[in-house]
Amino acid sequence: MISKHRKLLTIVTEAALENEIVREIERLGAYGYTITDARGKGDRGIRDGGWERSANIRIEVISASETTHVIAVALREHYYDNYAMILYIGDVEVL
Repeated sequence: MISKHRKLLTIVTEAALENEIVREIERLGAYGYTITDARGKGDRGIRDGGWERSANIRIEVISASETTHVIAVALREHYYDNYAMILYIGDVEVL
């Protein structure tokens, strides 16, 4: 079985940012992403999705290490201070 080692960047953030984040991801070199609805609690309170303004999304991006880190740095610099957002990176093996 042939596989490739890549990085998985997971972004959990406010649904209102979806279009902006997708544009950034594509501009910075990722070829694709997956978006799902998300609920939970963090430093900025409960995000239960009960109404559109409190909805969260989870965006997953699998890419080369360099691309992953460029995207993560850009998102952190532009959004972390003013929006509910968490980023995390893990190793994945793509089949």
